Amino acid sequence: MSVPSILRTAARNFLPPGRGSSRLRCRALSSCSNTRKMSSKRQMDHLEKTSKDYRQNAVYPAQVCGIIQESDTVKRLRISVHPDFTFKAGQWVDFFIPGVEKVGGFSMCSCPGLLQREGVIELAVKKALHPPAHWIHTACTVGAHVAMRVGGNFFFDPRPTDPPADLLLVAGGVGINPLYSVLLHAAHLARQHHASGGRDYRMGSAHMLYSAKSVQELLFKNTILELSREFPGQFSCDLRVTEPSQDPARDQDILPVTRRGRITEADLRAHVDPQRTLCYLCGPPPMIEAISQSLIDLGLPKDRILFEKWW
Repeated sequence: MSVPSILRTAARNFLPPGRGSSRLRCRALSSCSNTRKMSSKRQMDHLEKTSKDYRQNAVYPAQVCGIIQESDTVKRLRISVHPDFTFKAGQWVDFFIPGVEKVGGFSMCSCPGLLQREGVIELAVKKALHPPAHWIHTACTVGAHVAMRVGGNFFFDPRPTDPPADLLLVAGGVGINPLYSVLLHAAHLARQHHASGGRDYRMGSAHMLYSAKSVQELLFKNTILELSREFPGQFSCDLRVTEPSQDPARDQDILPVTRRGRITEADLRAHVDPQRTLCYLCGPPPMIEAISQSLIDLGLPKDRILFEKWW
């Protein structure tokens, strides 16, 4: 099967001026189509791990304008960015912190529409000893100055003339970040299509399969559920928890729409159409490897399985 037109468009849109287009297009497509070697090394430096991925040339100054405690272990930053800053839903940033030698790598958890409306992006970062994450959880304050550079071949950015795709978004833990960005962008496209009377891109369906250890670690769950209610029959979700709650009373509002256990092949089968499904995966390597193989076994072509790993 040929590479889907959405993927061709994604590669074409990110050819930087002055470089050989055919060479970079092939590199972007090979990264998106599951040919990048899957490694389970968890301590590889961000710049080393992404050295072959696309990244913009410009590094933009930015300023933290809001900090939200998203969960017990995750902080969400709102960051005011330079007017020329742009990104595609699903991409990440090289995150430069004054006085911190290590460069962070964090996926946007907001969509391009928020950037257009308010001039900000959002990052959700889990507590860790890695210096950039440690700084965010212990030293970052509103008003702090940082710098960012956009990169990544993992994104969803269809043209108005592209055929509708049915998205299957499979997330594990904080791997939700880029997929939440993609989901928000899909909702934006669905609203645009309706507002334009059908002239803009016609969004297919979008199903989110999201697994975390606890209900508290299911980030953005309320918005995910709201989108399923806003687009009934088009958007849907399956929220999974792998460890029992320590405080059921705290979770009583969300527990009725969650299920216990890991994502299974049966969960995937219900949402895989080899001709229409475009699957985005992000989570721990063992999860991504197992789910990728299950999708292939279900007949989904490799070039319709896109993944991003951060462990």
